[in-house]
Amino acid sequence: MKETFRASMAWLHTALGLTTGWVLYAIALSGALSVFRQAINLWARPELGAASVDAVQADSLAIAWLNRHAASSGAWYLGSATADAPFASAIWSDPHGRFLQRVFDPSSSSPEGIRDTLGGEFFYRFHFELQLPYPWGRLIAAVAALAMVAGLITGIVIHRRMFADFFTFRMRRGQRSWLDAHNLLGVAALPFHLMISFTGAVMLGSLLLPWSTQAIYRHDIASSFTDLNPALYSRPVLGQPGRLAPMAPLLRESERRFEGAGIAQIYVTNPADRASVVAVIAGNDGVVSTAVRTLIFDGPTGRLISEHVEKRPVIGAYALLYGLHVARFAPCLARWLYFLSGLMLAGVIGSGMHLWVIKRLRRQSHLGHRIAGRLNTGVLAGAPLGFATFFLANRILPSMMAGRARYEVQSVFIVWAMAIVFAFLRRPARAWPELWGCNALACMTIALLGAPWHKPVAIGVSLTALVLAGAFGYAAGRSAARKVFAI
Repeated sequence: MKETFRASMAWLHTALGLTTGWVLYAIALSGALSVFRQAINLWARPELGAASVDAVQADSLAIAWLNRHAASSGAWYLGSATADAPFASAIWSDPHGRFLQRVFDPSSSSPEGIRDTLGGEFFYRFHFELQLPYPWGRLIAAVAALAMVAGLITGIVIHRRMFADFFTFRMRRGQRSWLDAHNLLGVAALPFHLMISFTGAVMLGSLLLPWSTQAIYRHDIASSFTDLNPALYSRPVLGQPGRLAPMAPLLRESERRFEGAGIAQIYVTNPADRASVVAVIAGNDGVVSTAVRTLIFDGPTGRLISEHVEKRPVIGAYALLYGLHVARFAPCLARWLYFLSGLMLAGVIGSGMHLWVIKRLRRQSHLGHRIAGRLNTGVLAGAPLGFATFFLANRILPSMMAGRARYEVQSVFIVWAMAIVFAFLRRPARAWPELWGCNALACMTIALLGAPWHKPVAIGVSLTALVLAGAFGYAAGRSAARKVFAI
C-alpha cells in the first residue's frame, strides 16, 4: 500500500493496465466490430443477393436440405432469417465429429456456391474466446473484463477533475497530450465503458466463480445447464428411424404464438430418430432483455409438447445485462454509438499503455521498458492491421477454396505476428508511421475490394473503411513528421 488511498489506486490502475492492457485492447477492437456482426456477415458473402426473405420459408428449406445431407448429425442449430440477416444459418456435426457452419442462399435453399467464411462471427467469437480452446480463452477474457471494471473505478478515483478533463486537450505537448487524450477518451464514454466491462464480467461470471455450481452439482455439471435452460431438452434416442414433420406449418404456428417477436433460433435434436424434438425460440431484437419464449414440438408429428416462458427474476436480470452487452436491440444509431464507444475504449487502453512506456523511457530506462515499447508498437498498430487482413483475405482468397474460413482466420494472426516482429526489428520512430501507413493502405484496399457498391452494406463498409484509412493516414503522417509515437 502507498502513503495515500489515491496513490494506492494509482498503483493498482497501472498494474491492471500493464497485465491486461494488450488483451483488453484486442477485445475492445473486436467487440466494436462485432456490433455490426450481421452486416459483416452479409459483406463477407457477396453471393447472397436477396435483400429480404420470408423467414419461415427460408428456415424450412434449410431444414429440408439438412434432412437430406446431414440426417446422421445428432443435432442441428439454426439461426433464423431476419431483417438484418436475410438468410438461414446452421451448425451441425459431420460423421467425423467436426462441426460445420454454413449459411443458406434463400434463392437456392442450399449452402452450395456461397464462400466458406466466418464473416462477422469471427470478431464476435474472438471478442470473448480470443481464438483459444474452451475454457481458456473465455477465462482470460473474463479476468480481463473484471480487471477493466477495477481499472475504470481506480481511474475515477485518480482523476479528480473529471468534468474539466472532458474539455481539456492540449495538442503538441508530448507526454501531457497523451495524458489528456487518455483522460478525454475515458471520460467521454465513461458510462458505456463501465456498462460494457461490468456486463462482460457478469456474462462470464461462472468461469470467475465456479465453486457454487461445483458445490451444488458436484459430478453432474451438465445438470446445471438443464436447470438454467429448462425449456431446452432432448429425449433419449429410441434407435428407430423417423422423419420430421413438415416444418413450415410448425414454424407458422410458432410465429403466431410469438405475437410479432419472430423466430430467433431453431434447435432440432436427433433429427433422424422417432424421438426427435424441435425447439423454436422467440426473437428478441426489439427489446433489451434476451429472456424469450420457447416452444417444444414433437419432431415426427409436429405436435406442441410444451411452452416455456422464463419468469425467474435472477435469470431475467442476467438476460437484461446480456442484452445490454450484445446490443441486439439497438437500432442503427445506437449501434453506431456502441461502435464509436468501443473504439474510444480501445483508445483509452492504447493511450494508457503508450503513456506508461514513454514516461519510463524518457527517464532512466532499462531493457524491460524497451521491450514493452516494441510490443506496444506491434500490438497496438498490428491488431487493427490483422483485423483488416481478415476483410482482405475474404476477397482475395478463391471463393470456392477448400478450408478458406480457416485460412482467413490464420491470415489475421500471421499478419499480426509479422507486425510484432517488424516492431522489434525497426526503431519505434520508424515502425509507428510505417505500420499506421500499412493500416491506411489496408483500409483503402478494403473499400476498393467492396466494389461494386450497389448494396447498402457494401456502401457502409467501404465508407467506414475510408474514414478509418483517413484516420490511420493522419496518424502515420503525424508520427513521421513530429515523432508523436517516437520513443
